[in-house]
Amino acid sequence: MRRGLYLLPAAAFGLLACGLFFGLDRDPNLLPSALIDHPVPQFSLPPLAAGDAGLSTADLIGHVSVVNMFASWCVPCREEHAVLNDFARRAKAPVYGIDYKDQRADAAAWIASLGNPYARIAVDAGRVAIDWGVYGVPETFIVDRHGRIRYKHVGPLTAEDVDRTLLPLIARLER
Repeated sequence: MRRGLYLLPAAAFGLLACGLFFGLDRDPNLLPSALIDHPVPQFSLPPLAAGDAGLSTADLIGHVSVVNMFASWCVPCREEHAVLNDFARRAKAPVYGIDYKDQRADAAAWIASLGNPYARIAVDAGRVAIDWGVYGVPETFIVDRHGRIRYKHVGPLTAEDVDRTLLPLIARLER
């Protein structure tokens, strides 16, 4: 019986060591999404500018789409914006923007000064982003022609992300 008590700390240490060994092998930048391979949540958002079209679930059906959550107050979004402008010119899929918890005037000025990579820009007070499982902006999603989320990128996109992941995935999904 006493020998069993001495083995208990060793067993606990072994379990902890295994957990750390396998846990440290994971990429800390990858945040899993429960929505991958699931339909886009139902939503309908108003446009950023009066007279423009808003964005809804129906707009993401029938073609591969890219949805980028951003905000004018977001510093990483500013870093990402030049990459998004280039990506939108190169991608064969429309890039839609969802302005997250932002002032309309600030977002409009930000787009006017940095360029507009988006086919449409919608405004979200926060509810739709929660439904999409957004941790924070920027986040980018690839949606297939059936309206299923196929990929989620958390954080600012880089040219490498676009070339290695997004463009090849879009090309595969368009076949």
